[in-house]
Amino acid sequence: MALAALVAAALLLCLDRVDHRPYFHAPYYTETAARLRAGTTADSITRGELAAGFGRALLTPTVNSPQDDPTSGQFRSLPLAGHSRRRGKFATGVHDDLYVKAAALRVGGRVGVMVGADALIIPHEVTEAAARRLGEELKLSREQIYLSATHTHAGLGGWGEGWVAESFAGGFQPGARLWFADRIVAAVRDAIADLQPAAFGHGHFAAPDFVRNRLVGSLGRVDPEFSYIVVKQKQGRLAVLGSYAAHATVLPSTLMEFSADYPGCWQRAVEEATGGLAVFLAGGVGSHGPVAGEKGFAGAERMGQALARTLLEQLPRIPLTDSIAFGTQGLVLSLPPLNIRVSDEIRLRPWLARRLMPVRGHSFIQVFRLNDTVWVSTPCDFSGELALGIKDSLRPKGLRVVITSFNGDYVGYVISPRYYHLESYEPRVMSFFGPNLPDYFDEIIRTMVLGLADK
Repeated sequence: MALAALVAAALLLCLDRVDHRPYFHAPYYTETAARLRAGTTADSITRGELAAGFGRALLTPTVNSPQDDPTSGQFRSLPLAGHSRRRGKFATGVHDDLYVKAAALRVGGRVGVMVGADALIIPHEVTEAAARRLGEELKLSREQIYLSATHTHAGLGGWGEGWVAESFAGGFQPGARLWFADRIVAAVRDAIADLQPAAFGHGHFAAPDFVRNRLVGSLGRVDPEFSYIVVKQKQGRLAVLGSYAAHATVLPSTLMEFSADYPGCWQRAVEEATGGLAVFLAGGVGSHGPVAGEKGFAGAERMGQALARTLLEQLPRIPLTDSIAFGTQGLVLSLPPLNIRVSDEIRLRPWLARRLMPVRGHSFIQVFRLNDTVWVSTPCDFSGELALGIKDSLRPKGLRVVITSFNGDYVGYVISPRYYHLESYEPRVMSFFGPNLPDYFDEIIRTMVLGLADK
């Protein structure tokens, strides 16, 4: 009897029911909404002539070195990040190089930098280290640094602490964070140093043959849009920033070499054709998988080359302008309590969940506006279906919205609430913050986009 009472008490202490209360009554929403109102200013948009600069830094680490030297990217061993079934195994070599690439934009006195990394994610510890250095060296604020990753599942690992991070990125190695942050700083520094008069254009095309709804198949929606920005310096050098919603998981978990997957193939094809810089930023990849047509590197090349060909066909017809409206806005998001479930409606109490998965109580979201196109950065695998809904609703207002993932933090998957009760990986294992987070993110994103676009 005493044992039963002890077990019951332990369960009561450790378990709770999933919280379905409306997010708009919760303190985290109230705090974020107040910050959003306070951060909205009439001078958040600058109009004038554009200057742009481009930079890149090699992110590929050197493995099998005699000793670790993170300042030069040399490691005795380093795991690949991406697939938990690798169980933290070390990379055996390099198939194709990884990079951090940056495009700096300046209109009047307003500067922003868009950065893409050939990595699974950009963890917040790396972001904080890079942002601190960029603030000291270049006087850039976090709001001015737009981050994303290609989400390759064959990128450098070792940067995460704790059970969740180390399941996907291998055992923690502090030097991996130092190297990663240094590469971001180097790419942004070069881009800022390269600023010169430039022109801007943007476009998009449908590519439905290369993406699928991996969660529910034909029962769900798919965002087939490949969106891109074109920036051309007056002296002729070109940068293309592209975003697409298919997961970079063409390559299998058995691969043990560093590779940028199909986004790397796309970048190389565009750079070879234009002589410029190509930057890939993962779109709303939540619930969206790739359709490469072939397995392994052959499939990655097939998919990347096909997406590049369509873009290159459009490129000569894209109108460019040297005078644009440019604005940036960043927002600190308060987050709900952790919601780690043990069954559909039973979760660990937040105090226990935090012990198993140390997380912060806040994250970051960001908006860059360039004329009538608005790019939104999110700290997660953001749902392609949610992105599609936001884009469709704002298009009648004359706005083209692009939503990217992995903006320098990671809060799990943010997918359509209608999938919350499915017993599968994305909703059950990787939806860290409960059933209301998608609607909360949706409202904040729409409010930020409209707030910046109305000026």
